[in-house]
Amino acid sequence: MKALLYKEFKLAMHPMCYVFIACFPLMILIPSYPIAVGFIYVLSCYPILFLGANKGQQSNDLLFSTLLPVRKKDIVMARMITIMIMHFAFAALCSCLAPLAYIIQQNIQAEGGEAMRSAGFPISGFVSTLAFVFVGYGFADLIFFPIYYKHGKSIVASTLLTILGFVIYIGIFTIGLPIVSDSIEAMKWFNEFFCGPIWKQFIVLAVALLIYFALHILVYKISAKELEKVDF
Repeated sequence: MKALLYKEFKLAMHPMCYVFIACFPLMILIPSYPIAVGFIYVLSCYPILFLGANKGQQSNDLLFSTLLPVRKKDIVMARMITIMIMHFAFAALCSCLAPLAYIIQQNIQAEGGEAMRSAGFPISGFVSTLAFVFVGYGFADLIFFPIYYKHGKSIVASTLLTILGFVIYIGIFTIGLPIVSDSIEAMKWFNEFFCGPIWKQFIVLAVALLIYFALHILVYKISAKELEKVDF
């Protein structure tokens, strides 16, 4: 597994993946911009990373990997771990920038005299935003990996469906519901809970991470089974 992960980061990972992960967390510093939107760009790394594994195109990474003295399920595991590292790296960079984003918004508020409110969760609900994002990543990979590994070349269909599904999910749970809860009395609890005390938000994040890892266990089992059926 160590050798496969080494191959992933030394051969499969395109430099643009590192650029995306390093640059797009800066979007959290944009005042009044929906916090969760920047996390979508991690998914845009998928076609860049997997395109080399597209049968008949580029480097034929998947074919090359299957010719190595490793099990096919280990190939899936290595790629999945690579993606998960990308998720956590992006989230870590965003977390480091969150206090600065809060300071920027507080300064703008102090100068303008108006409370700033971004669409969806405010910066005070950043931990809850992370929780929803990680669950979304779990479901996104549940869409992407099985579709891709079913034939080993379905990069367009898997990418489009994954990004579309994640955008709808993010739009509903981190942008739509917080906005609706501001105007509907029965939904007030939503913002009060997810943007409330930080300890509550960390409990939500802990539950979300359990769901995230559970979904990836499912992703691995389904994808490994699908790749075993592929005849190169």
